[in-house]
Amino acid sequence: MRRTGHGMREGMKRTLVALLVCASLFPLDGPPAAATPPSARYAAPALRPAVPAAAPGRAPRCATPTGPYQRQAERYLGRDVDGRQSAGDCRAIRRFQRAHRIAPATGYAGRATGAAVRLMRARKDPNRAGRCPDRPERTVCADLNRQLLWVQQGGAVLFDPVAIRSGQPTMETRTGTYRIYRRSRNHTSNLYHTPMPFAQFFDRGEALHGVYEDIYAGPGSHGCINLTWSDARRLWNLLKKGDVVHVWGRKPVG
Repeated sequence: MRRTGHGMREGMKRTLVALLVCASLFPLDGPPAAATPPSARYAAPALRPAVPAAAPGRAPRCATPTGPYQRQAERYLGRDVDGRQSAGDCRAIRRFQRAHRIAPATGYAGRATGAAVRLMRARKDPNRAGRCPDRPERTVCADLNRQLLWVQQGGAVLFDPVAIRSGQPTMETRTGTYRIYRRSRNHTSNLYHTPMPFAQFFDRGEALHGVYEDIYAGPGSHGCINLTWSDARRLWNLLKKGDVVHVWGRKPVG
């Protein structure tokens, strides 16, 4: 019997979910590749290194292109902030990438490197700007501007900042103050049929949850706040139903 168009689409969806489970958790960093089609929204992008792969046993040569987060990397690493890649900049960025397990470590200041820089700058005092309310109860602070999340209580940080991925431009994560009203350890989206491990729902279907793919891939989520699988598991073990979630800001474009 011939399969209908609907049956074929459902089969493709099930195949995509199966592939996601096997997706790599390691971040990729490199110059922009071709635009990712909507159907590949949840797959890690096929980014190419800025230089040809090195021979076995040799480190890749330094990237010559200037990455989109060049200035941020230069500022954090104490380089001259001119926004232009140089041999010295590349060596410094490569050392930073190796220290933070960003691959390929070519010195190109891509999305993963920019996120790592923001994360390191926030570690000492993530709420320095005072955007997250200092409450006596446990509070999840989700900063969409910096794409970071941490947990604090009574002025003390209980969960250090980690990288997140919020809603894409057409499905932005709603801002405001909420409470976790449901927790589902092995959840699957009823709407998108995608896995949502360690899901903690806080507003009309939007949840904090883990993903199996690269956290820096794609334009964003369908509105949820994505974390790496390991960060989502640690957050699950810390939080409970009724804890506060405070969300503010707007996801940067690009």
